[in-house]
Amino acid sequence: MIMSTRQHYDVIVIGGGPSGMMAAGRAAERGRRVLLIEKNKDVGKKLSITGGGRCNIFNAEEDKQKLLSNYGDAAKFLHSTFAQHGMRDSWDFFEGRGLSVVVEARKRAFPESQKASDVTRIMKQYVTSNNVELKTDTRVLGFKIENGKIIGVETNSGLYVGDAYVLATGGSSYKETGSTGEGVSWLSKLGHTVHKANPNIVPLIVQEEWVKALSGTTLSFMKITFGTNRTKDQGRFSRVGKILFTHFGISGPLILNSAHDVKKLLEEDNVMASIDMYPDTEVDTLRNRVLEIFNQNKNKTLKNIIKEFVPAGMDGAFAKQLSLDLQEMKVHSVSKKERYMIVDFLKAMPLTIIGTMGMDWAVISDGGVDLKDIDTKTMRSKLHSNLYFTGDVLNINRPSGGYSLQLCWTTGYVAGSHV
Repeated sequence: MIMSTRQHYDVIVIGGGPSGMMAAGRAAERGRRVLLIEKNKDVGKKLSITGGGRCNIFNAEEDKQKLLSNYGDAAKFLHSTFAQHGMRDSWDFFEGRGLSVVVEARKRAFPESQKASDVTRIMKQYVTSNNVELKTDTRVLGFKIENGKIIGVETNSGLYVGDAYVLATGGSSYKETGSTGEGVSWLSKLGHTVHKANPNIVPLIVQEEWVKALSGTTLSFMKITFGTNRTKDQGRFSRVGKILFTHFGISGPLILNSAHDVKKLLEEDNVMASIDMYPDTEVDTLRNRVLEIFNQNKNKTLKNIIKEFVPAGMDGAFAKQLSLDLQEMKVHSVSKKERYMIVDFLKAMPLTIIGTMGMDWAVISDGGVDLKDIDTKTMRSKLHSNLYFTGDVLNINRPSGGYSLQLCWTTGYVAGSHV
């Protein structure tokens, strides 16, 4: 039997992740009596492991238009949101609390200590110093509704009553941290339009067995092109960056940030991909370069010269796919056709993408409440005047690189400022 508590709160925040802590701390800073409910034994469990334990705290893009462009179709909803709390506000927030920030490649910002736990510590201090009441190790079962209005939050330890509620339960990635997306499922019952959760930033599965032998090999500054037989040129797209081969296929920042678009192609057919190991070199120029190497080393074996034009770690795949005996074959015995094959392989190594590694491997999942249902100036529901949303419960697609946590800081702050 669910018993009712006697306490009444101005604001109840559900979820002790980054956006939930920001919303709770900000609301309490404004003098509100706030309860923060978290299912884990402590807040910030997912935050403490993000970025491999380093925490890409935000992206230090100064241009607001460029920053917003990373949120895809959602950008048009977020101008007023980011006007209230943007990148520079996040920077000042953390440095003002003693956490120095450093900026690395692709404008990714990290705590100078390189410890995600320091970010969690700052956020927890923000919450507790403003007298937010923490209720951890408590599972929320859903909202209690009377006459169409939210009047409380039902939990495994009782009913908690408040004037307003902030849903900050996160998405469905990293389920081991408690981020199961269950909060989003409650919204359909409240009349909200909810998009199904899908793995967003996630590795890709490759059909070819020989790729498994490349596990652990990294190719830097490569160009990969994706497409299907059905889409032909219209649906094809290319990206340049770093590719990591794994026992199931391919990963790395370039692949993870391409997964959202690859998933769309997978809805039509298997995806044909090709890797260009020399994206800045034309085919004819590369052919001349390889021919020159061959001419200068005619009496050597392929094994002795292959490193001059094949990226490190790729020699095995190179030999197997082209049926060349690296150990015995002399350079002078490589035919013109085989030389053309070598260059073709370097410019377009073929792969077949048959799927993604799914939600358990996803860095981020998209899906969630439709932004059309939300007043993004306040993060308040247009259907329920005392309900607010933050972070990953929002249906917003974005790449890796600090954009997810910035979304958490921004929406959490805005919700906490208006709730």
